[in-house]
Amino acid sequence: MTENRGRVRQNITALWTLVTKEYIRIVRIWIQTLVPPAITMSLYFVIFGNLIGRRIGEMDGFGYMQFIAPGLIMMSVITNAYGNVVSSFFGAKFARHIEEMLVSPMPASLILLGHVAGGVIRGLLVGLLVTLIALFFTDLRPEHPFVTISVVFLTAVVFALAGLINAIFARKFDDISIIPTFVLTPLTYLGGVFYSISLLPDFWQRVSLANPVLYMVNAFRYGILGVSDIPIDYAYLIIGVFIVSLYSFALLLLKRGVGIRE
Repeated sequence: MTENRGRVRQNITALWTLVTKEYIRIVRIWIQTLVPPAITMSLYFVIFGNLIGRRIGEMDGFGYMQFIAPGLIMMSVITNAYGNVVSSFFGAKFARHIEEMLVSPMPASLILLGHVAGGVIRGLLVGLLVTLIALFFTDLRPEHPFVTISVVFLTAVVFALAGLINAIFARKFDDISIIPTFVLTPLTYLGGVFYSISLLPDFWQRVSLANPVLYMVNAFRYGILGVSDIPIDYAYLIIGVFIVSLYSFALLLLKRGVGIRE
């Protein structure tokens, strides 16, 4: 019993230390981790929301600026949760100090959770910052606070896990930019951030349903504005499936030392 308690206390300390390290890394280089996405999203609000939005008019009964705000917030959460983990874990691989954690008594599951927590923290911090910026341009009052908070948190977990898997397979620095550039960015832009899929022809509406980002963006928009192109329970189901699948795969890769012990 005493041994088990000691092991639990040791694991909690190890996890807390790793999460703290990730948090300090984020705030220490805040000018790289927090400021750029805030500036980028401000430009989106000015150009797409203010200038172009005036010509577009309303979307689903809301002003265009108000309609795209939840999507832009979610886009910032997705890209930063992903980017934080892929850069942090690959940096640990490149410096070869990830091997020290793998041979330590710290379970692989805690190594995974610690890095994912770092991605979630950065994603939520940036999301909060972008939300504050959005309030200067439009009015946002969450219609369903629980949906809003739970969806943004779970989405950050999904893409933090995806970033970890990318980092595990990456062999050089160029490899950590391939997925964000050629997969993540197109999925995000085609995920209903700037438009409602009800505007698309039937065929392309059905094609859009294969994009997981669509469910996350619409669920978050439902939480804030109360409107969505897809059923909310489908969104939670999709997010849950991705979390379980990505977590299981990432944990398997870590335990086998794929991309690390080779």
